[in-house]
Amino acid sequence: MTKSILGYSKKALEEILSSLNQPKFRAKQIHQWIYSKFSADFSAMKNIPKKLIESLEENYSVNPFSLEHCLKASDGTEKFVLRCQDGKLIETVYIPSEKRRTVCISTQVGCPVNCVFCASGKAGLIRNLSAAEIAGQILFIANRYGKMPTNIVVMGMGEPLLNPHTIEGLKIVTSEEFFNLGARHVTVSTSGIVPGIKKLADEQIQWNLAVSIHAPSDELRRNIIPDKCRYPLTEIIDACKYYLQKTGRKITFEYTLVKGENDSYDNAVNLAKLAKTINAKINLIPLNSIEENSSTPTKSDLNKFVSTLQKNGALVTIRNSRGDEIAAACGQLKNQIENQQKSSVETAQKEN
Repeated sequence: MTKSILGYSKKALEEILSSLNQPKFRAKQIHQWIYSKFSADFSAMKNIPKKLIESLEENYSVNPFSLEHCLKASDGTEKFVLRCQDGKLIETVYIPSEKRRTVCISTQVGCPVNCVFCASGKAGLIRNLSAAEIAGQILFIANRYGKMPTNIVVMGMGEPLLNPHTIEGLKIVTSEEFFNLGARHVTVSTSGIVPGIKKLADEQIQWNLAVSIHAPSDELRRNIIPDKCRYPLTEIIDACKYYLQKTGRKITFEYTLVKGENDSYDNAVNLAKLAKTINAKINLIPLNSIEENSSTPTKSDLNKFVSTLQKNGALVTIRNSRGDEIAAACGQLKNQIENQQKSSVETAQKEN
C-alpha cells in the first residue's frame, strides 16, 4: 500500500522532494494541483516531470480510494461506495440542492455504537479511518464535480468522536493551507460521546455540533443506544454547555422518530424541555427502516410530534429524506455490496 500525501504541509512535501533530488518549487506545484485543482492522482499534474511522477507513485498516493460502486437517485443524490487501500469499503453521499452541494462523509469502517436503527453498526467497528481518508472523501467529490462542496456533514459511517483522527481530518478540510472550507460549513454528528465533545470544544474551531439524542430520558435511550457507548443525558448536556462556552455555536439535537418507541406526547414535551436547557435546535428525522420489524412513523405521527414540540417552545425542523431509492442511509449500500460479494464467493466455492 502507498501512503496518501493528503494533509502534508508544503514543508513536508519539500522534504520528500529533496529526498528525490528535486527542487523545492515542485512542492508548491503539487500542493496547488491537489488543493486548488483537486487532482486526485499524480498523473494528472501536467507540469510535473514524468520521472518524478513515477518516483512519487512508488511510495505515495494522493486520493486513498478507488470507486467501487455508485448509485444516483432521481433527486440528484449520489451514493458512492469507496474501496480503501486495504480493501475495506466506506460510503460517501453527495446531496445537491439549489443553493448547496452537501457531502456526507464517514469516519470509521463500521461503527462501535450500534444504534438499533442504523445499518453502519451491524458488524461493529472494523477500524478508524485515517485523517487522509476522512479528507480524501472531500477530494474525491471535488475531483468528480470540479468544485468544492459548500457544506460537509460528518454523519456517515462511524462515530466521529471515537476516532482520534477525526479532528486532524477536518482540519485538512477547513485549514487555509489545504481545502480552506469555512468551519461553519462543517457539522459533526455524535451519539453523545462526552470526552469527544469536550475535546472538540477545546479546539475552539467554529464547527457545528449535532448530538443524536433520540430520546429525552436515559431509560428510553437504553432501548436505542447500547450501554457500551451511551453517556447519561446530564453529562451530555454539561458537555454541550462546555461546547457553547468555548465556541458560541448553537447546538442541534438530532432525533430519529421511531413509531411506538419515542414518538409519544410526553416524549415530545420532555424533548422540548431538554432542548431549551441549552437553546438547542431539534432536527427531526423520520426513521429510515433497515429491517422488516422497524417502524417508520406516518406523516400524521410526524406532524403531531412536531406540533407538540412547537407548542412547548422548541425550534424544530424536519430532515427531508433524500436518496431513499438508492439506500442512501449510512451503511445500507455498503452492506448490500458486501453481502453480494460474499454470496458470489460462496457460490463459486460450492461450484468448485
